[in-house]
Formats: sequence, structure tokens, C-alpha cells
Amino acid sequence: MHIPKKVLGIIPARYGSTRYPGKPLVQMGDKTMIQRVYEQCMRAHSLDRVVVATDDDRILDHVESFGAIAIRTSGQHVSGTDRCAEVAAQFPGYDYVINIQGDEPFIDPSHIDLVASALMEGREKIATLAVPIRDPHWLDSPHVVKVVFGEKQQALYFSRYPIPYLRAYSVAQAIREEVFFQHIGLYGFDRPTLLALTELPVSRLESMESLEQLRWLDHGFGIAVRIAASHQPGIDTPEDMERALAQLSSHRR
Repeated sequence: MHIPKKVLGIIPARYGSTRYPGKPLVQMGDKTMIQRVYEQCMRAHSLDRVVVATDDDRILDHVESFGAIAIRTSGQHVSGTDRCAEVAAQFPGYDYVINIQGDEPFIDPSHIDLVASALMEGREKIATLAVPIRDPHWLDSPHVVKVVFGEKQQALYFSRYPIPYLRAYSVAQAIREEVFFQHIGLYGFDRPTLLALTELPVSRLESMESLEQLRWLDHGFGIAVRIAASHQPGIDTPEDMERALAQLSSHRR
């Protein structure tokens, strides 16, 4: 008898952001940012349960106030992946875990489903997203992580540097032909794999680029990459929030 796979969505939400402290609780119209993220996740068809993982009681209390599940986690985690693993360990009945950024109030629910479907194909134990880079200015920004992948949509490398190198292409031609891809930090994991990743030592490439996914590649884990048509950027700073509020206001007109 076929038993359907169960998928757990986890939203890491940290209060003490360096660039924007307390941003999960910032009001965006009639709802906070974390509530908007949660409600978008609930629209995904693939998630059987959504949990907010937080190191702060203020966030925990607020999440529970609008009827969602929140789990208090250690304040010592250095990444959202570690925070997700702590929560996933408490939910043994789930086969897959989706790590959803807590600062993306406009996340497309279909992107979550796309990552989940890649996991269910079973070829890789980790899955993530990418979108074509259409703005040449993004190529030189170290804040825009680039990814290259093979013919079977398996990640080959991630970098803050523009990759691949253009030996016989112009930048305009490469963008037109969708050569460059931005990595989107939405991750899906086979649950045992997620728990195993947190035991890996920091790798040399990870230290150089400050990208944790390079640790996984360094240690031999394959990462499936699926292509989304577009992506709404997350909120890292108060200036980003101002732009998001303007976008929210324009949608209400």
C-alpha cells in the first residue's frame, strides 16, 4: 500500500537581526511580517504542517496569538538550517522538511510546492530554487548568490561571484539566453539528511564564500535545483520594509 509522504514546513524567525532587530514583529498593515509569511505558507498544497521556530518568547507568544504553532529553540544556532534541524528532530512523523525564510512576506506558495515536488522525485536529498538574473547590476553584487547547475538540474557550485565566466558571450547575450541564475534560499530536505547536515564540520569553500550550502556540496550531498520564473526579495533592512509596505499599499488600490 502506498503511504503518502508528509512534509513539514518550518519558518525560522530570529528576533536579534543585526541589520533589523525585531523585524518578524514589524507591522505590515493589519498583520505582522511573520504572520504574513505563515499565511503564505498555509496556501502551499504540499505542506502538512507549518511551524515557526524562534529563539524569542515575544515571537513565540505572538505566533500563538494568531493560532499558529511556534517552537522555542536554542539561541546558539548560527543558521536557520540548525534551527530547523532542532525542530525537525521533534517531529519524527514527517519525511521531508522545507526551510522557509521568515523575512519573505510575499513568498509564492507554488515555490514551496516546487521544492517539495523535487524532493519527492527522490533523486536528491536536498532541493532548492533559482531564478534567471535579468538585471546585469545583480551580477556584481556579493549579496546576490549565483548558482550553476548541470543538465540534470543538480547544483554544481554556488558563489557570490558572477558565474559562469563569459569567455565567448557578452553579458547582454548571456542575460537574454538565461545563462546566469540567482539562488533563492528556500531549501527542502529529506528529514534524516537535515539532521545529518548539522553534524558536518565547516568546509573550506563555505568559509571562503560564507555560504553554508557549499558545506553540503563539499561533503558529497547532491542538491536539486528547480527554476522559478520570478522571486519577491526578502526584507533585510528598514529600507526594504519601506519598499514592501509601498508594494502592499499599491496592491490594495
